Amino acid sequence: MAAAQGRMSDSADGTDDAKDSGEEDRHSSTSGPPAFRAAVEALRGCRLRPQIEVEPTPAPQRLAPFAYALEAVVVDGDQDLADGRLVLLHDPAGHDAWHGTFRLVTLVRAELEPEMAADPLLPEVCWSWLTGALQARGLTYGEPSGTVTRASSHYFGGLSERPPASQIEIRASWTPREGLGGVPDTAAHLASWCDLLAQVGGLPPAGPGDASVVTLPQRRGPQTR
Repeated sequence: MAAAQGRMSDSADGTDDAKDSGEEDRHSSTSGPPAFRAAVEALRGCRLRPQIEVEPTPAPQRLAPFAYALEAVVVDGDQDLADGRLVLLHDPAGHDAWHGTFRLVTLVRAELEPEMAADPLLPEVCWSWLTGALQARGLTYGEPSGTVTRASSHYFGGLSERPPASQIEIRASWTPREGLGGVPDTAAHLASWCDLLAQVGGLPPAGPGDASVVTLPQRRGPQTR
């Protein structure tokens, strides 16, 4: 797949409408009930392959009483291959649609090579990448939902020299199974999500026990790209 253009400004299941202020919401990280704080700390401590750069981003404030968000980009040299956002939502009172107290919501996108964009089975394949990434790590989840959108752009007039471009976008959400103390294994879900990002970006799978993985940074430094 070719490089994804730009950075995310929206996300899945209604988070397009989320408020993206320059400051983190007071419910988005260190505050909140113990189960939410533990879930966030697990995200912060997750170990990821170095080609995937992850940093916190302002969380949506209207979808749940507590939320925490991360954005990521898949990098190959000076090229961005794919990008995405993962949002952890928590409602201690539970949510009928979630069938649980936690929900993970994501948007993943990448540009496509022309031959891949023409594959009529591409949406089904991309959705299977998401479910397969969760299953590969033995994760149990419920109430999955989402969309896979394929878009193409053709340029005319003063832009006619640009080649046609195609992009795939995966919007999805699911309810992670809650473990001890009502806390889901958010680190494993983040790792699965990064597996999806890598696959969408065209990276080979990382082997188990890969020594090249690094600790999730709190902030990504200035980029030379």
